[in-house]
Amino acid sequence: MASLHQHNQHVITIFRSMAERLAAQRANPYRVRAYRKAADTIEALEEDITDVAARHALEDLEGVGKDLADKIEEFLKTGTIQAYEALRTPLPDAVQAWAQLPGLSESLVAYLYTRLHITTLTDLEQLVRSHMLRTTPGFSGSEERLLEAIATASQQLPPSIKKPEEAP
Repeated sequence: MASLHQHNQHVITIFRSMAERLAAQRANPYRVRAYRKAADTIEALEEDITDVAARHALEDLEGVGKDLADKIEEFLKTGTIQAYEALRTPLPDAVQAWAQLPGLSESLVAYLYTRLHITTLTDLEQLVRSHMLRTTPGFSGSEERLLEAIATASQQLPPSIKKPEEAP
């Protein structure tokens, strides 16, 4: 019986993990809720998700629309879900280090990187100077202190990662 629902457990685990990662990135709360609801529905399912997919009835499950049905199909065919793998990709070390800057947290850094595509200190500096960072939930600090910290961090970069405008 345990092996019968093995696929269900894998999909549940992936969907719950995706919900947590999306929540940490401050993704659309409806999207986060959709993954959680689909995981709960699959957990309550009394048959293997493979059988439901074989009947083309995934979208008949409560909380499973076309997008999530496609993801379940992808898992059943390939053993993984590309969107999940993309979410699992860790932040680059240099970007993770931004969480040490005043006013920034790990979840805010993840949001800036994944959702706003802030990938360099120069991008971060431009965001702060535009005063848009202060409108981002989770920013708790002084823009001036953050700009000073960015300037200090930029000076400490190895020559190979200097800003493009500083390249020889």
